[in-house]
Amino acid sequence: MRMNTLIAFARRHIIWFGTTKFLIGLAIGFVLGIYTLPILTAEQGLNTAELAQMKEANAATVRTGTFSKDNPGSDFLHWGAGIIHVTDRQIWLDGEVAPGPDYRLYLTKTQVSSKQDFLAVKARSRQIAPIKAFDNFLISVPDGVSVDDYDGVIIWCEQFSAFITSAALR
Repeated sequence: MRMNTLIAFARRHIIWFGTTKFLIGLAIGFVLGIYTLPILTAEQGLNTAELAQMKEANAATVRTGTFSKDNPGSDFLHWGAGIIHVTDRQIWLDGEVAPGPDYRLYLTKTQVSSKQDFLAVKARSRQIAPIKAFDNFLISVPDGVSVDDYDGVIIWCEQFSAFITSAALR
């Protein structure tokens, strides 16, 4: 009788351990999938020659800002680095942003440096477009948007309400 109790006890723990291990593996796989899917489906950004051509063609009308990994609202998973260029018709990045899902580029009246700052002004900000490349992206400014009305740019993750990076335009 004592041996049967010991075997039943061991079976319950083996089943519990196996189920726990399976669920932990499933959760890790889900998180890795959320992180890697945007990387696998990302569009190709501008190459060096295209970046140089964009800068030369728009030298007189471009406003710029700097994305920095040291931005107060950024962290090791959410960051941007490089120069963002803004004209009346296009916005492009000479740099990179951390990969992630559902990134959007917004123009703001002033630079914001954190999630709380952006949430306070999000209703008055202008969403320009989704970001589909993480290196040297190029997006078009929609018709009717006057970029001169805005002095900041932010990259925001809609899916997780996460601040990625921002820059003041000059």
